Amino acid sequence: MSECYSFVVNGVPCSTEEEKPLLRYLRDELRLTSVKDGCSEGACGTCTILVDGKAVKACVLSTKRAAGKEIVTVEGLSEAEREAFVYAFGAVGAVQCGFCIPGMVMAGKALLDQNPNPSEAEIKKAIRGNVCRCTGYKKIIEGIALAGAILRGEASVDPALEEGEDYGVGARAFRTDVRDKVLGRGEYCDDLYLDGMAHASAVRSQYPRARVLDIDPSAALALPGVLAVLTADDVPHNKVGHLQQDWDVMIAKGDITRCVGDAICLVVAENETVLKQAKELVKVDYEPLEPVRTIQEARAADAPILHPGGNLCQQRHVTRGDARAALAQSKYVVTQSYRTPFTEHAFLEPECAVAFPYKDGVKVYTSDQGVYDTRKEISIMLGWEPERIVVENKLVGGGFGGKEDVSVQHLAVLAALRVNRPVKAKLTRQESINFHPKRHYMEGTFTLGCDENGIFTGLDCEIHFDTGAYASLCGPVLERACTHSVGPYCYQNTDIRGFGWYTNNPPPGPSGASACARASSPWSPTSTCWRKKWASPPGRSASATPSSRGRPSPTARSPTAPPPSRRPCWR
Repeated sequence: MSECYSFVVNGVPCSTEEEKPLLRYLRDELRLTSVKDGCSEGACGTCTILVDGKAVKACVLSTKRAAGKEIVTVEGLSEAEREAFVYAFGAVGAVQCGFCIPGMVMAGKALLDQNPNPSEAEIKKAIRGNVCRCTGYKKIIEGIALAGAILRGEASVDPALEEGEDYGVGARAFRTDVRDKVLGRGEYCDDLYLDGMAHASAVRSQYPRARVLDIDPSAALALPGVLAVLTADDVPHNKVGHLQQDWDVMIAKGDITRCVGDAICLVVAENETVLKQAKELVKVDYEPLEPVRTIQEARAADAPILHPGGNLCQQRHVTRGDARAALAQSKYVVTQSYRTPFTEHAFLEPECAVAFPYKDGVKVYTSDQGVYDTRKEISIMLGWEPERIVVENKLVGGGFGGKEDVSVQHLAVLAALRVNRPVKAKLTRQESINFHPKRHYMEGTFTLGCDENGIFTGLDCEIHFDTGAYASLCGPVLERACTHSVGPYCYQNTDIRGFGWYTNNPPPGPSGASACARASSPWSPTSTCWRKKWASPPGRSASATPSSRGRPSPTARSPTAPPPSRRPCWR
């Protein structure tokens, strides 16, 4: 006889005979979607709940260990508490993507229940296990403090602020999505539970570079609850890509993987439990090959060719004046080389999509940064007219550039069309870290010259990107790096060369203003070296030749007036 685990959730007695993470029970059985799944590893805090009055991460507590406990989620807050947190977080601007917010609310409630008037230091300690990627925490700290003041009766709710009738430049604005995000009612893709919905996930490469010798799904297909296993042979056109269609949907038998995380086959099952078991039953035989790890290895004469066109993905050349002559005539010249690392975007919501047959095509709910680009990539993969594909964004739990490429959207579409029913596809946190595009690793050498008065005369610069296994947005990001490497100064001689190289690393892509910031970041240390050589006082280099009104920058951009499209905003 199986054991039964009983506990109380938001005042309602509940029980289950299945031992599993409490997070999965709360979401999948009770549909309490305020409890977010950001990592399932106890690291992010998006699933924070109260267990016997203490803040606990639901993903690390099992239903067995929860037996006999009193559990509270955002859905179980009193009306006064809900209104206090909604108003407080909205009034101070604590809500952005919103994915972390229900967890922050519950961490705040746990604190306020024990200490109704906490200090800033005490609030910081209370949310130390909760990650926010958007706000920098300051506004969340202010929100918890204001919620406490409201609950103590020392501050009041102003309904007019949320109504938003009085607004303007410089005035506080109460975001229209605050209430749904604070109360956990806002729909992110993983919050969707459609009737008859199946689940899909890819078996992914364990090797950065290996030949796929064989794919044997027979054991997985024999498992009850498995609906299908798709391979590259089931994809009408086995390529996607934001600008360059160089990204394999799945690696075909006989082909070579390009990075850890490449999809080998796609398993579709009735539920996530069966799906996990089935993926482990798929047998893939590999012939491991020596990977290309660095820019230098990619440029070597004997380097393996990773793509048909070679290992050079993109290049740019930006010139103005005659940099070589200007540097030759300069009184002082400094050359410095720099490297910047890959950077994880660390958005709190892992990638997720839900697709289902729709009219004469397919519809996809997604959480990406460009629905039209997603539709374009899916249409290329299927060989369909774009009008047959409908892509609708749900709430996006952070992106920062890391969700511009398709990740699971096209896989959900393939699965839904195969089984003719809704299918959810999502990445685990580890899959996301392994596979989604990062901020580029960059190497750059800057040669800067000035005259005897410290006036900059010219710049020669060469930039190399590691663009990883696939192009993503290598070209545009590389172009921004080149155009921003000139710095904020006025001089008219530049020669800037940029190169993006394929390697077997994860594919980098856009990341906010990454190229702008990284390409211009060497200016401070380079100027410091130049200032020491010239023996100028600190600060002189920054005031010697700044870009100003009427004086064009090295990329011929004059700051005399803003572009016409921006003038109304500036007024």
